[in-house]
Amino acid sequence: MPKKIPMRRCVATGEQCPKKELLRIVRTPAGELTVDLSGKANGRGAYLKKDPAAVAAARKNKALERALEVKIPEKFWDEIEKALH
Repeated sequence: MPKKIPMRRCVATGEQCPKKELLRIVRTPAGELTVDLSGKANGRGAYLKKDPAAVAAARKNKALERALEVKIPEKFWDEIEKALH
């Protein structure tokens, strides 16, 4: 039997993608925002497609802010852009 691939939904585009193709953004219990490269950090997570267009869409329509229930500072968007590369 083939191994099941974990799928997650991108908050910007709404499409289901394999977890490996997505970037996980986490709001920790302390309220800090981090880019979770391990995919296992503690806190509320939201997934973004590793695509500059998806990141731009999430920024424009505030999808990430709604998903994480927190205001996202400008400099954190730069951190997300860096994590794409």
